[in-house]
Amino acid sequence: MATSKLGDYLRGRREQMQPRDVGLPEGGRRRVSGLRREEVAMLARISVDYYLRLEQGRERRPSPQVLDALSDALLLDDDGRLHLYRIAALTPLPRGAGSNERADPHLLAMAELWDRTPALILGRAYDVLAANTLGRAVFHHLEPGANLLLAVFLDPSTRSFYLDWEKAAANAVAALRFLEGAWPRDPRIQEVLRTATEHSREFTDLWRRRDARGKSDAAKVLLHPEVGELTLRMQTFDVRSAPGQQLVVYHAQEGTRTADALRLLGSLAAPAPERRAGSRGRIS
Repeated sequence: MATSKLGDYLRGRREQMQPRDVGLPEGGRRRVSGLRREEVAMLARISVDYYLRLEQGRERRPSPQVLDALSDALLLDDDGRLHLYRIAALTPLPRGAGSNERADPHLLAMAELWDRTPALILGRAYDVLAANTLGRAVFHHLEPGANLLLAVFLDPSTRSFYLDWEKAAANAVAALRFLEGAWPRDPRIQEVLRTATEHSREFTDLWRRRDARGKSDAAKVLLHPEVGELTLRMQTFDVRSAPGQQLVVYHAQEGTRTADALRLLGSLAAPAPERRAGSRGRIS
């Protein structure tokens, strides 16, 4: 049977939903997981036959009106709707620039001025292209050139580093699918996808959910081996000078234990002449 990324995504989202999510009755025993095709077609106000052809990949060019109706029917957020448009080829796709990415040195120099703000520069496939001094201190488990997604699934230390590892893992997978929709021919994204699929069953199970969303404002709770628990707010910015790259900035509310811990980490990570007085240890 023919298939397509559009059909796979529609089927994956349909199977993740329940009738109660969209105000439909449960209706006794159901032979399918999630919504029936007929129910999605009814919610989107399109024919069942047309929706079936979309899922089976026999129809690949739906109109924007149909995509909007499906977005509403499947309760897609803004990132999910954008991903739907991308895989239906209704948004311009950026040109791939190969896998040899470099961080803008001017951007890194600016990030180094933030002595209380950890920052990472990520490539299109979530390779860590660079980090400021405090970013390297916080994300101590990431070697130069590491891939953030592969580290989540293949580095055992991340299970204790992310206190809500399951949420971090699910968000990482959804973010990779979102990027793949934007850069479908990027060789590095495909390489990361193959590696994660081959070595992690948990990744594969999450990938089958077909969630798609970009990194956004979110809270992260980390357990650092030197200073203990860190509660950080994350903000993500697109790097306009290098399409596909992202600047991820973490910050702590002033006056909190985390803010004090970041100051300690910054002093420990600074070159020896710049280190302030203080001893290595946890903040209590």
